[in-house]
Amino acid sequence: MSIIETEAALHEAHRDNHTHRDVNGGWLRPAVFGAMDGLVSNLALMTGVAGGDVSQRTLVVTGLAGLAAGAFSMAAGEYTSVASQRELVEAELDVERRELRKHPLDEERELAELYVARGVEPGLAREVARQLSADPEQALEIHAREELGVDPGDLPSPAVAAVSSFGSFALGALLPVLPYLLGASALWPAVLLALAGLFACGAVVAKVTARSWWFSGLRQLALGGAAAGVTYALGSLFGTAVN
Repeated sequence: MSIIETEAALHEAHRDNHTHRDVNGGWLRPAVFGAMDGLVSNLALMTGVAGGDVSQRTLVVTGLAGLAAGAFSMAAGEYTSVASQRELVEAELDVERRELRKHPLDEERELAELYVARGVEPGLAREVARQLSADPEQALEIHAREELGVDPGDLPSPAVAAVSSFGSFALGALLPVLPYLLGASALWPAVLLALAGLFACGAVVAKVTARSWWFSGLRQLALGGAAAGVTYALGSLFGTAVN
């Protein structure tokens, strides 16, 4: 193999091994949080109610009500929070856009000073800032990244966050109810299925974040199991007191 072919192969290998995951898409955090919250909250809700020695019908209605209420609440909360964050960023971008229009030389000097502070030679920093500032939209993008830490073209979507949160919460919250809908009459199948779902969610998240799948799965299993155990004990205590 020639030197050129070797360099080309090394470049291709570097490119294949140097890709990054999408960390700003706006869907992963609400989806993960929604699934975990749906599983833990509905499992804890149902075990707490089951601890009070209620009928199977009451337990199923409780689980379905928890699913619906939680899913809509999560979707509304995610939409509002992401929309508010996006509106704040867009307001700051408007400020930066006006400054670039009214004081282009000052903004160019400011950009050059940022590069100098990062170790770029002053003359080169001024030239880079001048070339980058020639295009107003490119200048806005550079200033937004350097000063605000955001990419104007990659802001999170409130709708994506809301839909991801709603769907994942509903799916997670369905697991503790599913055995009852399929004819189960005892609590333990719902608990086992929910705990298995918690472990699976943790393991899947680890695949996305490149963490240890078994550690992430066991962590979610322990947290969800602890929540279910505590609420079952409280339900039993309060149920006895009420009776």
